[in-house]
Amino acid sequence: MKTNKKYQLGLFYMVHLLINVDGMVDEKERAVLSKIKTIEKIPDSVFHEFESEIARKKEREIYHLGIEMLNACSKEEKLTSFVHLYKMSEADGRVHVKEVRLLLYSIRQAGIEFDDVVRQAKQLNSY
Repeated sequence: MKTNKKYQLGLFYMVHLLINVDGMVDEKERAVLSKIKTIEKIPDSVFHEFESEIARKKEREIYHLGIEMLNACSKEEKLTSFVHLYKMSEADGRVHVKEVRLLLYSIRQAGIEFDDVVRQAKQLNSY
């Protein structure tokens, strides 16, 4: 269980951006968000804080805050967060070019290798 609040919020911020980047929020994506919350055992209080914050912030602010928080995490936490994001991008059955751009740019900003993300994501069952 990851109890690092920066990890939890950073992950939620990035998931929010990924869900919304293609302009279509799919129910499957919402279900994956809930599954990530369960997998990572993120408390409702953190989720409510996240919801409150995204309602007040612009997309650019959410992105910078998410990357900043994830960059404050361990390499393992960063890798895990991007594995979640990678799997999330597949949730609705189609990977939009804007999702790919966001993932690739964010992975680079976090100093993570894309191949490591893909390798670890392939070891997991789909969400």
